[in-house]
Amino acid sequence: MNRQKGIVLVLIGAVFWGIGGTVSKKLFQQYAIDVDWLVTTRLLIAGVLLLGVQYFTKDRSQIFRVWKNRRVAIPLVIFGLLGMLGVQYTYMASIEHGNAAVATLLQYLAPVMIIIYLLLRKQSILTRGDMLTVSLALLGCFFLLTNGSLSQLSVPPLAIIWGFLSGVALAFYTLYAIPLLKQFDSLVIVGWAMIIGGIALSLIHPPWQINLSNFTLDTYLYLVFVIIFGTMIAFWFYIESLQSLAPKESSLLGSVEPLAAVLTTVFWLKEPFGIYQWLGTLFIMIMIVILAMNKGKSSDNREAT
Repeated sequence: MNRQKGIVLVLIGAVFWGIGGTVSKKLFQQYAIDVDWLVTTRLLIAGVLLLGVQYFTKDRSQIFRVWKNRRVAIPLVIFGLLGMLGVQYTYMASIEHGNAAVATLLQYLAPVMIIIYLLLRKQSILTRGDMLTVSLALLGCFFLLTNGSLSQLSVPPLAIIWGFLSGVALAFYTLYAIPLLKQFDSLVIVGWAMIIGGIALSLIHPPWQINLSNFTLDTYLYLVFVIIFGTMIAFWFYIESLQSLAPKESSLLGSVEPLAAVLTTVFWLKEPFGIYQWLGTLFIMIMIVILAMNKGKSSDNREAT
């Protein structure tokens, strides 16, 4: 029963993550919600809620103990600014300029970027598996972004730039989080990182500076989904699944996130998707599955997404 519960939790969490990106695009496109405001609000509310989950379900003493050690507090602030805020903002900006399907697939290139980074740092050697995943990533990106045409892009350049930056940010997020997650629960680290990122962006775009008179009931419902279901619950369910599933299994099942983003983008938002873009999506999905199946061979591969 515990295993079945874990499978259900990770699948629900991954689907919420994927759909959350598509709903964000709906907010940008139809309701003219500002990306800065959405990222700020999403981070602050979801961060507080995650710390609330920690307070009521886990070791509540960790919530403030994390700030008592400078060697933890300073990296946590860096993680919140460059990791969490970096990932969230670049991902949402890519969605705003393009769509959730392309943004999510480009973000999922982060593991390939990690492979390349470790090779350049001479911390790992090139394997056949690495060559296969990098090749699949390159082929997938080519078809996804060009739809098979050598003369033009099928995705706006700004969406591509923000998408690749999102992958870079996620690669940093993944590597930088490892020491922090070895000392404190992931809900504490990610919850505070969201709050730090939200406060930092609030200095540029205060969340209270928005005209709520234009909001409809649909606007509020979509916002609730993005913040509560697409962020807080998605992460919480993923973490809870690790109580009954191996990280490798959770990662493999979590790969339905980009699939959910693609399907909802194409069939709900009616975004055009060419045959070669579907082929590119398939290549990237295969790459994700291969990486997930190999995950768990090293404890350094643990992520907090």
